[in-house]
Amino acid sequence: MKPTNKRDYYEVLGINKTSSSEEVKKAYRQAALKYHPDRNRNDPDAESKFKESAEAYEVLSDPQKRQSYDRFGHAGLSGSTGHDFTHMDVGDIFSMFQDIFGGGFV
Repeated sequence: MKPTNKRDYYEVLGINKTSSSEEVKKAYRQAALKYHPDRNRNDPDAESKFKESAEAYEVLSDPQKRQSYDRFGHAGLSGSTGHDFTHMDVGDIFSMFQDIFGGGFV
């Protein structure tokens, strides 16, 4: 297994392992709004934090992925069909907002 330099997903969202699915969703909403590139045009780190939050949410909001992550960490996700947000265009993440927020962003 190759080592990863990714931060712990719970740390990324500022929650703990016992957080409910609603707490995960709430934490992601807060992070997504805080780091949204349109709100942080002068912060070069905002886009990467935004993507990191989206990746953490995708794993922690899926019960099977979360269970695997809790047991094996990032290594438990290798070979999964999850997204790698590190190379994704910010515009591609907006579809996740429709699922969570029920609409688009201006």
